[in-house]
Amino acid sequence: MRALRVVRVKLFFSFTYRGVEYPSALVEWFKTMGLGPDKVTGMWKVKPDMEGTGAARHRSTTVLHMDSFLRGAHLLPVHNGAQFIPHDFHHSFTLDSFESFYVNKYADHHANEICF
Repeated sequence: MRALRVVRVKLFFSFTYRGVEYPSALVEWFKTMGLGPDKVTGMWKVKPDMEGTGAARHRSTTVLHMDSFLRGAHLLPVHNGAQFIPHDFHHSFTLDSFESFYVNKYADHHANEICF
C-alpha cells in the first residue's frame, strides 16, 4: 500500500504546549496481511495490530498529529461464512467484531490512485 498504514480514529483532540496548539488523534493501528493484495478481490487485507499476550492482549494505540493523515479509508469486514450475522447487529460494532478487513480501493477514484 505504498508504505501507508490504516488506523482507526478513536478520539480527536488538541493540546497546547509552549504556546503551540497540536491537533491530534488517538488511533488504533491495523497491519497488512500478506505481501500483496488479495488475488481474488485485488484489495489489501488488514487486521488490528495487537500488543501483549494472553488476557493482557490489546490493540496497539498511539497519539498522532493530524498532519500525519492522508485520507480516509473504507474498510469492508471479511466474513468467513461459518456463522450468520444476527439481524439486530448494529454496524457501529463492525470494527470490534470482525478479525480482518479489506481496504476498499473501489470506494472512489482517489483511493485507488493514491493507495494502490
